[in-house]
Amino acid sequence: MLVRIVRMTFQPDKLADFQAIFDTSKQQIRAFPGNYHLELLRDPDQPNVRMTYSLWESADALEAYRRSELFRTTWAATKVLFTERAVAFSAEKLEEVT
Repeated sequence: MLVRIVRMTFQPDKLADFQAIFDTSKQQIRAFPGNYHLELLRDPDQPNVRMTYSLWESADALEAYRRSELFRTTWAATKVLFTERAVAFSAEKLEEVT
């Protein structure tokens, strides 16, 4: 399983625009083949920072999403709202402690 975290810093006056984009696309992203989980997080110390946390079947599944029209249109609308470049991390899940 692949864990994907994307940290995005938004123009403060564009947070509502981003939330609208996320609300419109979140169910489609979650339903995308190979997506197991999707969360939207907020940095408690920086109110204009949001992060997505998603779980993917594999790197190939994530890459298929990143090549999709859904990603292209969503990302194009989202990235113009940033104040700085997004930072993305991928990691393979080795162990989960319950």
